Amino acid sequence: MLDAGGLSGRAFRFHGAQFAAVSPPRVLLTGPPGSGKTTAIRRTIALLPGLPMAGFYTEEVRGRTGRTGFRIVTLDGRVARLATVGAAGGPRVGRYTVHVAELEAALSQLEPSPHVGLLVVDEIGKMECLSPAFVAAARRALGSAVPFLGTVALLGGGFIAEAKRLPGVLVLPVSSERRDSLPAELAARFRSPST
Repeated sequence: MLDAGGLSGRAFRFHGAQFAAVSPPRVLLTGPPGSGKTTAIRRTIALLPGLPMAGFYTEEVRGRTGRTGFRIVTLDGRVARLATVGAAGGPRVGRYTVHVAELEAALSQLEPSPHVGLLVVDEIGKMECLSPAFVAAARRALGSAVPFLGTVALLGGGFIAEAKRLPGVLVLPVSSERRDSLPAELAARFRSPST
Protein backbone atom coordinates (compact mmCIF):
# COMPACT_ATOMS: atom_id res chain seq x y z
CA MET A 1 0.00 0.00 0.00
CA LEU A 2 1.13 3.49 -0.77
CA ASP A 3 -0.26 5.84 1.84
CA ALA A 4 -0.11 9.57 1.33
CA GLY A 5 -1.64 10.20 4.74
CA GLY A 6 1.63 11.30 6.30
CA LEU A 7 2.30 13.94 3.68
CA SER A 8 1.00 17.46 3.94
CA GLY A 9 -1.73 18.39 1.49
CA ARG A 10 0.35 21.13 -0.11
CA ALA A 11 3.50 19.02 -0.47
CA PHE A 12 1.84 15.95 -2.01
CA ARG A 13 1.28 16.10 -5.77
CA PHE A 14 -0.24 13.28 -7.82
CA HIS A 15 2.19 13.68 -10.68
CA GLY A 16 4.97 13.03 -8.16
CA ALA A 17 6.71 9.72 -7.64
CA GLN A 18 4.17 8.14 -5.28
CA PHE A 19 1.19 8.49 -7.58
CA ALA A 20 3.21 7.70 -10.70
CA ALA A 21 4.36 4.46 -9.02
CA VAL A 22 0.79 3.16 -9.10
CA SER A 23 0.29 1.60 -12.52
CA PRO A 24 -2.40 1.10 -13.51
CA PRO A 25 -3.59 3.79 -11.12
CA ARG A 26 -5.55 2.29 -8.23
CA VAL A 27 -6.71 4.93 -5.78
CA LEU A 28 -8.86 4.54 -2.69
CA LEU A 29 -10.06 7.73 -1.02
CA THR A 30 -10.69 7.47 2.70
CA GLY A 31 -11.88 9.69 5.50
CA PRO A 32 -14.66 10.01 8.05
CA PRO A 33 -18.30 10.23 6.97
CA GLY A 34 -19.02 13.68 5.53
CA SER A 35 -15.39 14.35 4.55
CA GLY A 36 -16.24 14.64 0.86
CA LYS A 37 -15.21 11.24 -0.54
CA THR A 38 -18.30 10.74 -2.69
CA THR A 39 -18.25 14.37 -3.81
CA ALA A 40 -14.63 13.94 -4.94
CA ILE A 41 -15.58 10.79 -6.88
CA ARG A 42 -18.53 12.47 -8.61
CA ARG A 43 -16.50 15.58 -9.51
CA THR A 44 -13.68 13.44 -10.87
CA ILE A 45 -16.13 11.48 -13.04
CA ALA A 46 -17.56 14.76 -14.37
CA LEU A 47 -14.06 15.86 -15.40
CA LEU A 48 -13.53 12.74 -17.53
CA PRO A 49 -16.06 13.00 -20.37
CA GLY A 50 -15.36 10.49 -23.09
CA LEU A 51 -13.48 8.06 -20.84
CA PRO A 52 -15.41 4.77 -20.78
CA MET A 53 -16.24 4.05 -17.13
CA ALA A 54 -18.15 1.42 -15.19
CA GLY A 55 -19.11 1.11 -11.55
CA PHE A 56 -21.25 3.03 -9.12
CA TYR A 57 -21.40 5.67 -6.43
CA THR A 58 -23.73 6.02 -3.46
CA GLU A 59 -26.14 8.79 -2.53
CA GLU A 60 -28.02 9.61 0.63
CA VAL A 61 -31.80 9.32 0.53
CA ARG A 62 -33.41 12.07 2.58
CA GLY A 63 -36.95 12.51 3.85
CA ARG A 64 -38.78 14.90 6.16
CA THR A 65 -36.99 13.45 9.17
CA GLY A 66 -33.48 13.52 7.69
CA ARG A 67 -31.50 10.70 6.14
CA THR A 68 -33.66 7.63 5.50
CA GLY A 69 -31.18 5.49 3.61
CA PHE A 70 -28.68 5.16 0.80
CA ARG A 71 -28.99 4.26 -2.86
CA ILE A 72 -26.58 3.02 -5.49
CA VAL A 73 -26.31 4.92 -8.77
CA THR A 74 -24.54 2.97 -11.51
CA LEU A 75 -22.57 4.85 -14.11
CA ASP A 76 -24.93 3.56 -16.78
CA GLY A 77 -27.84 5.29 -15.00
CA ARG A 78 -29.53 2.56 -12.95
CA VAL A 79 -30.59 3.22 -9.35
CA ALA A 80 -31.02 0.63 -6.58
CA ARG A 81 -31.56 0.71 -2.84
CA LEU A 82 -28.52 0.01 -0.70
CA ALA A 83 -29.98 0.55 2.77
CA THR A 84 -33.18 1.82 4.34
CA VAL A 85 -34.07 2.89 7.87
CA GLY A 86 -36.57 0.55 9.48
CA ALA A 87 -36.99 -1.90 6.60
CA ALA A 88 -37.64 -5.52 7.51
CA GLY A 89 -35.76 -8.58 6.34
CA GLY A 90 -32.06 -8.36 5.75
CA PRO A 91 -28.84 -7.69 7.61
CA ARG A 92 -28.52 -4.48 9.58
CA VAL A 93 -25.79 -1.89 10.04
CA GLY A 94 -26.83 0.43 12.82
CA ARG A 95 -30.39 1.58 12.11
CA TYR A 96 -30.20 0.60 8.42
CA THR A 97 -31.39 -2.59 6.77
CA VAL A 98 -29.04 -3.45 3.90
CA HIS A 99 -30.59 -4.61 0.61
CA VAL A 100 -27.90 -7.11 -0.37
CA ALA A 101 -29.77 -8.49 -3.40
CA GLU A 102 -30.14 -5.00 -4.91
CA LEU A 103 -26.43 -4.32 -4.37
CA GLU A 104 -25.55 -7.61 -6.03
CA ALA A 105 -27.73 -6.77 -9.04
CA ALA A 106 -25.36 -3.85 -9.74
CA LEU A 107 -22.18 -5.93 -9.58
CA SER A 108 -22.01 -6.55 -13.33
CA GLN A 109 -20.75 -2.96 -13.42
CA LEU A 110 -17.53 -4.07 -11.68
CA GLU A 111 -16.35 -6.59 -14.24
CA PRO A 112 -12.98 -5.50 -15.67
CA SER A 113 -13.04 -5.16 -19.44
CA PRO A 114 -10.58 -3.91 -22.06
CA HIS A 115 -13.34 -1.51 -23.14
CA VAL A 116 -13.42 0.22 -19.74
CA GLY A 117 -10.92 2.96 -18.95
CA LEU A 118 -11.87 3.37 -15.28
CA LEU A 119 -13.69 1.28 -12.67
CA VAL A 120 -15.42 3.27 -9.91
CA VAL A 121 -16.54 1.88 -6.54
CA ASP A 122 -18.06 4.14 -3.90
CA GLU A 123 -17.75 2.61 -1.39
CA ILE A 124 -15.98 -0.32 0.19
CA GLY A 125 -17.73 -0.13 3.54
CA LYS A 126 -19.56 -2.19 6.15
CA MET A 127 -22.83 -2.31 4.23
CA GLU A 128 -21.27 -3.38 0.94
CA CYS A 129 -19.01 -5.95 2.59
CA LEU A 130 -22.07 -7.83 3.89
CA SER A 131 -22.17 -9.27 0.35
CA PRO A 132 -19.52 -11.92 -0.39
CA ALA A 133 -20.28 -11.34 -4.09
CA PHE A 134 -19.43 -7.62 -3.70
CA VAL A 135 -16.17 -8.46 -1.93
CA ALA A 136 -15.19 -10.89 -4.70
CA ALA A 137 -16.09 -8.39 -7.45
CA ALA A 138 -14.23 -5.51 -5.76
CA ARG A 139 -11.19 -7.73 -5.18
CA ARG A 140 -11.14 -8.70 -8.89
CA ALA A 141 -11.52 -5.06 -9.93
CA LEU A 142 -8.68 -3.90 -7.67
CA GLY A 143 -6.41 -6.64 -9.00
CA SER A 144 -7.17 -6.07 -12.67
CA ALA A 145 -5.27 -4.10 -15.30
CA VAL A 146 -8.08 -1.50 -15.44
CA PRO A 147 -7.49 1.80 -13.57
CA PHE A 148 -9.55 1.98 -10.37
CA LEU A 149 -10.98 4.84 -8.31
CA GLY A 150 -12.91 4.13 -5.15
CA THR A 151 -13.63 5.04 -1.60
CA VAL A 152 -13.04 2.93 1.47
CA ALA A 153 -14.27 3.32 5.03
CA LEU A 154 -11.78 4.93 7.38
CA LEU A 155 -12.20 2.15 9.94
CA GLY A 156 -13.02 -1.52 9.65
CA GLY A 157 -11.57 -4.99 9.39
CA GLY A 158 -12.11 -7.74 6.85
CA PHE A 159 -12.07 -6.60 3.24
CA ILE A 160 -12.02 -2.91 4.29
CA ALA A 161 -8.59 -3.46 5.84
CA GLU A 162 -7.49 -5.86 3.08
CA ALA A 163 -8.30 -3.41 0.28
CA LYS A 164 -6.06 -0.78 1.88
CA ARG A 165 -3.15 -3.23 2.02
CA LEU A 166 -3.35 -4.58 -1.53
CA PRO A 167 -0.14 -4.13 -3.55
CA GLY A 168 -0.17 -1.10 -5.82
CA VAL A 169 -3.10 0.62 -4.12
CA LEU A 170 -2.70 4.26 -3.11
CA VAL A 171 -4.82 5.11 -0.06
CA LEU A 172 -5.41 8.83 -0.02
CA PRO A 173 -7.09 10.60 2.92
CA VAL A 174 -9.62 13.25 1.94
CA SER A 175 -9.11 16.44 3.94
CA SER A 176 -10.71 19.85 3.87
CA GLU A 177 -7.43 21.28 2.52
CA ARG A 178 -7.33 18.86 -0.44
CA ARG A 179 -11.04 18.33 -1.09
CA ASP A 180 -11.36 21.08 -3.73
CA SER A 181 -8.18 20.35 -5.71
CA LEU A 182 -8.48 16.57 -5.53
CA PRO A 183 -10.88 15.93 -8.46
CA ALA A 184 -8.76 17.83 -11.00
CA GLU A 185 -5.58 16.07 -9.85
CA LEU A 186 -7.27 12.67 -9.98
CA ALA A 187 -8.79 13.36 -13.40
CA ALA A 188 -5.40 14.39 -14.79
CA ARG A 189 -3.88 11.11 -13.60
CA PHE A 190 -6.70 8.94 -14.94
CA ARG A 191 -6.54 10.72 -18.33
CA SER A 192 -2.89 9.60 -18.59
CA PRO A 193 -2.75 6.27 -16.73
CA SER A 194 0.64 5.20 -18.09
CA THR A 195 2.59 8.30 -17.03
